[in-house]
Amino acid sequence: MSDINANLYIGIMSGTSLDGVDAVLAEFDGSQVRLLEHTRRSFAPELHAALMALQSPGGNELHTAAVAAQHLARTYALAIGELLLQAGVEAAQVRAVGIHGQTVRHQPEAGYTIQLNAPATVAELTGIDVIADFRSRDLAAGGQGAPLVPGFHAAVFRAPFPRAIVNIGGISNLTGLPAVDSDAPVIGFDCGPGNVLLDLWAARHRGEAYDYGGQWAASGHTQLPLLAALLQEPYFERLPPKSTGRDLFNSDWLDARLAHHGASGKLGPADVQATLSRLSAATIARAQQRWFAQAQQVVVCGGGAFNATLMRMLAEECAPVPVMSSAALEVAPDHVEALAFAWLAREHVEQRAGNLPAVTGARAGRILGARYPR
Repeated sequence: MSDINANLYIGIMSGTSLDGVDAVLAEFDGSQVRLLEHTRRSFAPELHAALMALQSPGGNELHTAAVAAQHLARTYALAIGELLLQAGVEAAQVRAVGIHGQTVRHQPEAGYTIQLNAPATVAELTGIDVIADFRSRDLAAGGQGAPLVPGFHAAVFRAPFPRAIVNIGGISNLTGLPAVDSDAPVIGFDCGPGNVLLDLWAARHRGEAYDYGGQWAASGHTQLPLLAALLQEPYFERLPPKSTGRDLFNSDWLDARLAHHGASGKLGPADVQATLSRLSAATIARAQQRWFAQAQQVVVCGGGAFNATLMRMLAEECAPVPVMSSAALEVAPDHVEALAFAWLAREHVEQRAGNLPAVTGARAGRILGARYPR
């Protein structure tokens, strides 16, 4: 069989954590989605280094970004090839691939956001239609361009009771899902740092990409005065719609606050890691309690769901509302965002709006993305 299957889509996600590419093959049936296969590819060291360098201003950025985009596109194409091979599916059967791209700048107040990608290269290498550049149409309509996954959350995770979905990637974001019979709007916004500061601190002090399972943080103790100082960041009190990224929460942000607090060189690194973990948990919980207090469940997806210390702290901060992994809803935490971009690709193909204006602040729903034919 080589005819296109109108229900088969691939989703590709490489997030703020810069830890690699997640790819899923999904089959859609109305509002139902079935995961058929998944794969993951880590970034090559030179690509990771280039993407990290592009997170802040530097020399020869245009050339560096263009070369990194081509390298990234080839990484996406390899992930797609692996996915199809594992699933026993031909490229010609897949309706489209949805690719978020790699965010290197997010400045909605200045009217732009940049996700590195070379979608024409992916289409050429894979022989599949590619839908990309999802954020810019929402931005053009006056929105933040992010977060975009709440539309997918609303399509697949709504329940007879109010439920909050929290994605903890590099940045954490919250989706508030009213009960299925409610007319209330879905809400969503970026809460603040998820794993980004934890990963930064682990790399600096342990030479590790991340704090595996939160074990290092568990060996330290939350420093309440430092936590209080970190919580003074104005972003946390901003009204939604709002979105953020490494443009704000980066090494300069952390170092400035450690220095101002007088903590540089005085606190043990494990205590700082524990405090940063508590910061991520506290900002998520405060956002949920302030903007979606009616939630009867908090469901966590993204890499943070595998951090036992962060999950414990989040449960403490959200109590008495129960906190659980999206695995309890039979969707693996590390598959949710890639599935969301498969869904966004389908919404583009079907010419349906993919954004939620109540979430992004756009003037109205818009069809998101641009198509690069096979």
